[in-house]
Order: sequence, then C-alpha cells, then structure tokens
Amino acid sequence: MSRVGTSMIDLARQIVRPARRRIFPGSAAYWERRYRRGGTSGPGSAGTHREFKARFLNDFVDRHGVESVVELGCGDGSQLELGRYPHYVGYDVSETAVDACSARFASDPTKEFRTYDPAEFPAGPFAELSLSLDVILHLIEDDVFDVHLDHLFGASQRFVIIYGADVDMDPKKTAAHCRFRRFTPVIESRYPAWHLDGVTEGLAPATREGPRTDFFVYRLG
Repeated sequence: MSRVGTSMIDLARQIVRPARRRIFPGSAAYWERRYRRGGTSGPGSAGTHREFKARFLNDFVDRHGVESVVELGCGDGSQLELGRYPHYVGYDVSETAVDACSARFASDPTKEFRTYDPAEFPAGPFAELSLSLDVILHLIEDDVFDVHLDHLFGASQRFVIIYGADVDMDPKKTAAHCRFRRFTPVIESRYPAWHLDGVTEGLAPATREGPRTDFFVYRLG
C-alpha cells in the first residue's frame, strides 16, 4: 500500500474513533449488547492466549492450595473451560453472558454464576483468590474502575490476580470499548495491606491496538 493510502486510512481512523466514543453506551451496556448479539469475550480468551492463562492460573491454584476463586468478569466462559478450581463463582455485568455460562457449566457443581450489580455485591472477604482477567482495560468509566478494584480486593482473603496492561494510552488510539491505564500505583495507594508479589510477563498483544498484558499477583499481608 502506498504512503498516501496509509495516511488516508490513519486519518479515517482518527475521525471514526472519536465519533464512536461519543456514542459509546457505557461498559455494562456495551458488553450486554455484544453478548446478546452473539459476540464473544474476544481474542484474549481464545487460542494460545487462553491456554497460556489457564496454565498459569491452574499452576498457581495448585501450588498455593487455593480452594475458592471468585472472578469479576467471567465473560462467555471460554477461558474458564480450561480452569481447574475447587470452587468458583463468576460475576459478569452481562445477564446474557451469565445465562450462557450457567448453561455451559450446568453439569459442574463446583461453578456458579451471578450477574454483577455493584450495589448488591456481597461484603467480603469470601474467597481465597479473586481474578480480573482482561477486564480493567474495558472499564472506560472512572467510577466503574474504582468500584471494580474495591470489590476485587475486598472479596479475597489471600490473593488477587490481575491480567492486564499496566500502561497509560491515549484513548483516541484504541477501540471505543478499551481504555488502558496504569493500575499498580492506584492499588499501592488505595490498598496498603496488599503487596505486589510478582509480575509474570504475558504473551504478545492479542490485537494490534493493545500493548502486552501481564499477570500481576497480589498477596495480603
């Protein structure tokens, strides 16, 4: 493609993305609409990315003797299919996704699913490990991001694992349903009882627009 052609495409993206962002319905509404229309949790929950995350998480659960797991943002359940957790509770803002997961794992008594309503989220801690996998980048609104972290760290009595990109990016350079932001300084300031126990490098970006995502393991105490 010529340099002129490439420039025209870049210009078109700069015009279209702000327009799309202006009509973005909000994080919860976006995901409910996406799943209702037959969409998936995306490339980060498929193929080699799914397998890589499952290996890390299953090994972590085994090594630390974790008996209970809660996940904020279970999505369509594709990632969970490879998970080995003694007891698991998955939350999602999309009722469609929750219904699909309930049907998908109907024969598995170790798993249950609930629609995530911030106002009715149970007081914790009630699990040994809480998970946020490829979720933070989809929390466009500041208040939604804040509540997500509060519930994520409030739910666990031992460990929190985040799979995300700890970087700030210009929203104009990403899709309307993505917002990359640094979360480690926020966690360090807001939850002093929790300590970053380690960072494990993830795979190359699942999409062209995103940076590499890594595992961030937090331990209480």
